[in-house]
Amino acid sequence: MTRLTSCPDEATVARRAADHVVRALAAAREQRGVAHLALSGGTTPGLTYELLGAEPAALAGVHVWFADERCVPPDDAESNFLLAERTLIAPAGIPAERVHRMLGELGPERGAAAYAGELAAAVPGKDGADGTGGVPVLDVVVLGIGPDGHVASLFPGAATLDAGEDAVALGVTDSPKPPPERITLSLAVLRAARGCVLLATGPSKSDAVNAMLGEPTRHVPASLLRRERLTVILDDAAAPDGPPR
Repeated sequence: MTRLTSCPDEATVARRAADHVVRALAAAREQRGVAHLALSGGTTPGLTYELLGAEPAALAGVHVWFADERCVPPDDAESNFLLAERTLIAPAGIPAERVHRMLGELGPERGAAAYAGELAAAVPGKDGADGTGGVPVLDVVVLGIGPDGHVASLFPGAATLDAGEDAVALGVTDSPKPPPERITLSLAVLRAARGCVLLATGPSKSDAVNAMLGEPTRHVPASLLRRERLTVILDDAAAPDGPPR
């Protein structure tokens, strides 16, 4: 069952989310000696990243990955990497060898192929009898949700939702939000993660949260996440039934 926490404001959402991520990373390091964290873009995750960036000890031994990226250079204002670099990576002093950015400048297909290879080589799966094989299993994926119910760069009704259980990273050429070209982790990787934490703030997200908690459908990609591994942290304005009355 999805764990849902409603907070009075965006700042509290960020604090709860940062605390959740810190606990999940600590558990991963204790169990496996390493932790793999994937980040998304957006204003609300950015506040969470600032809090995480102020806790470098919590990020010791953590590898940073990305849930999606726009096909822009890493210093472009629209780059998810740039947001993470400024708010989390640089403040926490995470060394370059533990930061794995999507190479958006390569374009969607080449960038996705390169990222799929890097992720598969560094992060084991757990489908086989020996605990390996299958798509890579990330420890924590931080996600936002669009008003249309999209997560990462998996959009309603998109062909990427049908990529299959072996897909790792995918190129997007027709995003309904600019820029049209992007790279995204597959739905299979998001579903395989040990935990996804989804953040939502503001009244524009309330309908999307409602739809996400309804019946799974390709028209609401967030509804396809594995609910027993999903933690939703939102403010009262984004809560399914709106703010308390």
